[in-house]
Amino acid sequence: MEIKGKLIIIGGAVDKGSFTENDIDVNASKNINFFETGILKRIINEARHKEKSRIEIITTASKIPKIIGPEYVKALSYLGANNVDVLYLDKREQASDANVLERIKAADVVMFTGGDQLRLTSILGGTAMHDLMLEKYHNEDFIYAGTSAGAAAASNSMIYQGSSSEALLKGEVKITSGLGLIDGVIIDTHFVQRGRIGRLFQAVVGNPKVLGIGLGEDTGLLITNGTEMEAIGSGLVILVDGREVKDTNLTQVELGQPISINHLVTHVMSKYDTFNLKTHKMQIKSSQYAEDLGIPTD
Repeated sequence: MEIKGKLIIIGGAVDKGSFTENDIDVNASKNINFFETGILKRIINEARHKEKSRIEIITTASKIPKIIGPEYVKALSYLGANNVDVLYLDKREQASDANVLERIKAADVVMFTGGDQLRLTSILGGTAMHDLMLEKYHNEDFIYAGTSAGAAAASNSMIYQGSSSEALLKGEVKITSGLGLIDGVIIDTHFVQRGRIGRLFQAVVGNPKVLGIGLGEDTGLLITNGTEMEAIGSGLVILVDGREVKDTNLTQVELGQPISINHLVTHVMSKYDTFNLKTHKMQIKSSQYAEDLGIPTD
């Protein structure tokens, strides 16, 4: 079934600038490259009505929603998007409120901030709002954007806990159900800075059919039709493909013991590279073989 919506998942630490000071223009000039070509600008450009699109910022995952929400409003306003508001939800019953549902119905974009992804799934999972978002994502020109926790929660399977330093010890990575916008992947965030590749290795070796996606800081993926992924932002996306794993000791060792894995395939994506979830083929935009492959280089 064709998916009409778009999914934009971001690794966290989005370089949106900070507008808490009075010298907005000075701060903006320090982030001009981001404002022109960065992730928030891309979200606006992909949205149905561009700068006029209705955008709802959802801060449920955050412990400081009253601070982080207005920051996003200011950053998006600087980029020309002024039809933006913050939807504060911290109780499950709020997610079935008629006013909340009307706001989600009217939204062209919902953007979930960082924080704790388990808060997102425990508060919003299975609610009328969750069902409405899934319906819009499948049937309308609608964007689900999520950074950090908002990204991790987007898939069917979700990592919610696990030490980076001990991630390849059996049982250290905890997985539960996410919001279910995309199947066949599992997403980890703040990937490069916090050294989380071991967490993704363990998640994938336990279910090699699932593609592991590790999102670096200020880096994301634009996913269209549920299959075509394009790297956006300034950093790296690491993909972990377990379909060709030849051997592991996962089922033989006790909890807390190191895991061995033979032949785990990884890919590294940067800006404009693409990966197809159906074919599992990656295309490097600036490939050294671009001419032979017939890839446009402009």
